[in-house]
Amino acid sequence: MESADTEGDDLLSELLKPLRLTGVFDSRWHVNAPWAIEGDAEQSCAVLHYITEGGCWITADGQTALELRTGDLALFPTGTAHRLSDRPERRGLALGTVLPERQPGTSGELRIEGDGPRSRLLCAGLHYDESAASGLYKALPWALVLDRTQVDQEPLLRDTLRLLAATDRPVGPGDRLVTLRAFEMALVLAMRPLLRELADNPSSLPVLRHPGISKAMVIIATRFAEPWTIDSLAREVGMSRSAFTAAFRELVGEAPARHLTGRRMQEAARLLAETTLPQSAVPQRVGYQSTVGFHLAFRKWYGMTPGEYRTGSPSAA
Repeated sequence: MESADTEGDDLLSELLKPLRLTGVFDSRWHVNAPWAIEGDAEQSCAVLHYITEGGCWITADGQTALELRTGDLALFPTGTAHRLSDRPERRGLALGTVLPERQPGTSGELRIEGDGPRSRLLCAGLHYDESAASGLYKALPWALVLDRTQVDQEPLLRDTLRLLAATDRPVGPGDRLVTLRAFEMALVLAMRPLLRELADNPSSLPVLRHPGISKAMVIIATRFAEPWTIDSLAREVGMSRSAFTAAFRELVGEAPARHLTGRRMQEAARLLAETTLPQSAVPQRVGYQSTVGFHLAFRKWYGMTPGEYRTGSPSAA
């Protein structure tokens, strides 16, 4: 029998692992105090800030202000609106006025000339497929921070961030693809120690404190191909159907049936886009005994048939 700690680790590794990025806008900031930039909420986009020199404050409505110093890294998993500034109380310019075009696949530079201390930052918007974001991912804290010591304990993360922050990066064929994958690797490397910390301090994610719901989410993450129903899931974790459904919805943010469907659809999309598995074999691989039922569910989830998805996916192309 697995321990609660093992289940928590499995849950985090399966459901909170970073999403595959679809595009990145990155920028390098050269700012001298006084300065402040107001960022809007980003949809389907994680936000990353890495301090290469100086420091800054990060503030958001209803949240405790965070102070970052040289070498610190801040990650906003769901793109919560926030302000960066040299002082926490300072109000400033809207990000759209200083970096109006922030399309994925492009880079920018921001300069603010003041008389005060200088700071340099690497900032990036990491766009991901919204359909792959689980309820648990969306429940992550608004901001996750690794201080310089924690970053230095992950040498590959530290060196990747320093390379991405450099203004004289080598440019050549495939540069944007290399940049995209480098940011994706940085996101993965940053999430690893953050997830370990969450596993050690589960109060940040209440679902980890509930043995039944935590176990159910591990089952959905790893055994989604089995013919589960809400009744059989509830029995498997030792709960009544009504108590299981209510607790799952409260802690995860969506009904267990939708969460199970989402996991199955996520795997189906991966099989269609990234493998040559015959389309006829996909339904059974993701827990559907009926091909018609699978097609109806897939079309409702993605707005297209499995065949259309495979034909139109970049990986398939």
